[in-house]
Amino acid sequence: MRMSVRQSLLAILDQGPCYGYQLRAEFDRRTGSTWPLNVGQIYNTLERLERDGLVERGEADEQGHVYWAITDAGSAEVAGWLSSPVERGSGTRDELAIKLAVAATLPGVDLAAVFRAQRAASLARLQELQRSASTATATDGPEQLARALVIDALVSTADAELRWLDQAEQRIAAHPQHTLALELSTDRPKRGRPARVVV
Repeated sequence: MRMSVRQSLLAILDQGPCYGYQLRAEFDRRTGSTWPLNVGQIYNTLERLERDGLVERGEADEQGHVYWAITDAGSAEVAGWLSSPVERGSGTRDELAIKLAVAATLPGVDLAAVFRAQRAASLARLQELQRSASTATATDGPEQLARALVIDALVSTADAELRWLDQAEQRIAAHPQHTLALELSTDRPKRGRPARVVV
């Protein structure tokens, strides 16, 4: 996610120099205000982009705004980003998947309660997004189109999460609870990183 913020800010700067608050406002306009960024995050990203030679810091104007401009290397990076597909990681760092995987292996956890609480929260999120989607029409202009695209993606993700919860609950239900519990291992792991599992 951090990479897409970095690349998105760079792509906006490819349209012309901006100062920090302006860059945040432009990011909001182009993402339907669905991913709020704080100004500190913007400036940290700009400083990293400057360090990497992708943007240059200008002088402050009479209002004290410091404008940032993209370099040729930055423009090349934007072109590469826009022409490349987004690669999904081979492993998972999904907090919900990890939480349920760990909960399923802990003795004494009321998994049904865990699923009920998550399903209620996920359903409420889906309904909230669906209400937002019903007000987001893609025909009103570029800002509305950007908002509609992001909300559609969020609705699809929330819907998929509910379907995955059903699958996960069915998978767990196929096992007696006592066969799932993992006691702490008596093996003493060696120092260093664990072997990477490719999924």
